[in-house]
Amino acid sequence: MTNVLSVLTLGANGQLARNTTRVFLRNTDVRLTLYLRRASRLSNPDPARVTILEGDVLDLPTLTAAMKGRDVVYANLTGAMKEQTDRIVLAMHATGVKRLILISSMGIYGEVPGERYASVLDPYRDSAAVIEASDLDCTILRPGWAAVRE
Repeated sequence: MTNVLSVLTLGANGQLARNTTRVFLRNTDVRLTLYLRRASRLSNPDPARVTILEGDVLDLPTLTAAMKGRDVVYANLTGAMKEQTDRIVLAMHATGVKRLILISSMGIYGEVPGERYASVLDPYRDSAAVIEASDLDCTILRPGWAAVRE
């Protein structure tokens, strides 16, 4: 019997997260927990494999409870990103989850020639700095600013 991975998606109603959910369900046998502030915004695409939880990433007790028993955390967030990332790291340490995939943005390291994004990238840079200073096994995805086509 194979061990099926369990993924907690934070910010599950985001455009990229919704697309990722579809890809996971179509191409893997992963079990998903979709975590978002207003659960009524999503319908469950596969009740046998998907659980939808309502909660705010800044609410550490709720986040920690949602994270228990998960193998991977996939964070697709906006807003108070540094504070949210601080809570994610705390919850991951409390639950023993080690693997994090974080969506950030291109340009956070000034690597795009000729572009100056200034303070619009500060939340993304600050969030990445929290992860880089942690002991987590993390991948920081830095997509471009184009619309995701469905």
